[in-house]
Amino acid sequence: MTTKMTFRPESCRAAEAEARKALETGRILERIRRKDHTVWKPQPEEIANRLGWLDSPQVMQGRLSEITAAVDEIRADGFNFALLLGMGGSSLAPEVFRKVFGAAGGFLDLAVLDSTDPGAVLAFTERLDPGRTLFVVSTKSGGTVETFSFMKYFYNRLAEKFGSEKAGKHFLAITDPGSTLADIARERRFRRAFLNDPEIGGRYSALSCFGLVPAALIGMDVKLLLDRAAAAAAEEFAGTGERMHGAVLGALLGEFAARGRDKLTFVFSPPLAAFGDWVEQLLAESTGKEGKGILPVVGEEIGPPSVYGGDRLFCSIRIDGDAAGEEQLKALAEAGHPVMDIRLADPFDLGGQCFLWEMATAVAGWRLAINPFDQPDVEAAKVLARKMIAEYRETGSMPPETPSLEGSGLSVYGVVAAEKPEDALTAFLAQAKPGAYAALQAYLTPSPGTDEALKRLRMRIRNRFPLVATVGYGPRFLHSTGQLHKGDAGCGLFIQLTADDPRDAPIPDELGRPESALTFGVLKQAQVFGDRQALINAGRSAIRIHLHRDPTDGISRLTAAL
Repeated sequence: MTTKMTFRPESCRAAEAEARKALETGRILERIRRKDHTVWKPQPEEIANRLGWLDSPQVMQGRLSEITAAVDEIRADGFNFALLLGMGGSSLAPEVFRKVFGAAGGFLDLAVLDSTDPGAVLAFTERLDPGRTLFVVSTKSGGTVETFSFMKYFYNRLAEKFGSEKAGKHFLAITDPGSTLADIARERRFRRAFLNDPEIGGRYSALSCFGLVPAALIGMDVKLLLDRAAAAAAEEFAGTGERMHGAVLGALLGEFAARGRDKLTFVFSPPLAAFGDWVEQLLAESTGKEGKGILPVVGEEIGPPSVYGGDRLFCSIRIDGDAAGEEQLKALAEAGHPVMDIRLADPFDLGGQCFLWEMATAVAGWRLAINPFDQPDVEAAKVLARKMIAEYRETGSMPPETPSLEGSGLSVYGVVAAEKPEDALTAFLAQAKPGAYAALQAYLTPSPGTDEALKRLRMRIRNRFPLVATVGYGPRFLHSTGQLHKGDAGCGLFIQLTADDPRDAPIPDELGRPESALTFGVLKQAQVFGDRQALINAGRSAIRIHLHRDPTDGISRLTAAL
């Protein structure tokens, strides 16, 4: 394998040696290779049937001809763009591959829709050429509400334009055997349905059909990516301690988290930056449970040692020869912060990194004595959102809320000790205790301007308090960091940012029929309410700040008030 891994300072190297010894004493890698569920829990539920990822690099080699044939057929029929409809594990790896590798000439370009924000849905509606767009419906369960809403919306538009007989040829499904989506793909005559290994969990599926079919659509060298992954897997299981890169990394992450250093802060070579979103979901959803967790911190500018507390550790993933951030990382290591450096030969080493981080996450789960393959707290927000939607269907409106503070274009919902809305965030964050973090949950239309405004706000939070601050667009983060938010030790402070939707879009009740009792705006609103109530029910502190005018301006005013 071309990946190189080093550790600093000396205290981190000492912890690495202890991690190797613990792995060898417990025969952890040997037992994982045998798919022994007792590595994690005495019972096999949601473990024994979630270990297919161990074989993905080899098994998927046998499906490359099938994938290539499908892509050739799609290109021959004139498609030049693919819109992937998915959430979480079904969408993050394809998005990473597109951002890192781009689209090769003569292949399809690709974008991902993973937001129920009506502005995001309508933006794609208005820019796509429906005659040359392939819609990739991607969901392991085959029934994800957001994914099905996207599918019904775009299928009906295609059926209206081309007729129901031809609409299905614009759709490709990726799902598990026997799912509802598999049935729909057959009944509606989708162009193709790729059935994935059902023993691979969504967030461990980058090296399966969920990641590789979209990668092939954009013209990536999927075989090379798999070869790097297979080399990483072979080296991991070679049987010598020096080669256990993923297992050692995972044991180390788990050990540091147990000691209180549970905020894993990433530094990437710029071409690899998108990989952070995939790692974020893998770690957060896998480890955030039973009052434990490792919080991935992605997209943060590196600061001086003075802005970081004893709850941080750092991991750089850089291409050989790239010195980005090296001076800052050196200063952090000299200040006593653990720093792990991973070097890649080129971007295709991300194939090996996918396997390495899957192994690391699984082993971190062993060290923390949790099951890294389930997501027990994800359903809580979904149940509450469904309750809100049911009430909306009955009454025609969402439950009313009364703001605790209002004015200056802001409305604040929740308990906060402030007199003016613009001071609410400062007062809310002032309650932070050691080890706390702030999570900005932006239920807003994604845009470069909003991205930049959120980045400035998170940096202001970090530098003023100092406090770890993360950012996620909703409802996307519900399928990524949402499990950790409700399952970890409860140190998070959650700030929902919402705004008025200038436009809305209907969600058809059924494929091929025009009736609609729900809109994307209402679905998003139900998810906002559902998740905040789920956080409160789990004993978390959460407020909502509604930005009545321009969201970017509202975020900037909150930043200035800090």
